[in-house]
Amino acid sequence: MRDHTKLIIQRIGETDQLYLQGNSPELSLERAELRLQLVTLSQMRQEQIHFLQEAVVLLEQSRIDAEEMPLSMYINLSLHLAKAYMLYFEITREVRFALIVQQILKPMKRDDYGDIYFFLAYASAAKNELSLTRHWLTKYSKTQAFDSELIREHAAFRMFHQELWFTQLI
Repeated sequence: MRDHTKLIIQRIGETDQLYLQGNSPELSLERAELRLQLVTLSQMRQEQIHFLQEAVVLLEQSRIDAEEMPLSMYINLSLHLAKAYMLYFEITREVRFALIVQQILKPMKRDDYGDIYFFLAYASAAKNELSLTRHWLTKYSKTQAFDSELIREHAAFRMFHQELWFTQLI
């Protein structure tokens, strides 16, 4: 087992113990993020799905349980949830996970959180909704979060590389 993986597993144990003492949105976010890291490190589909399920439960529960939290924390939890569902899509190729991402993020679309537009574009591309992909990427390009390198290299947007609007966007 690689040292990095060991450290993640050790930290999961530590954060799970902290959870027993009391939960917070920040702790839930860390616990979920650690599991998402294991998803990307694992080579076994069943293991990946197991960690994704845990991450989704942690994030969903935290979004529901916290009586009051700053909007930025709620959006951060939601973005991590979108990331988890898009990882689900990448592993299973089931379009329903992209639809879930759209349902989570559409009500929160805000220019000051450009990553929402990125994930909406990613989900739209996964569903082959070409005009919506263009729409969300255009909105994303007008935010401070815009990363032209990310959209140029991301596999979901490769089909647009020859499109004039895409090259102008970058």
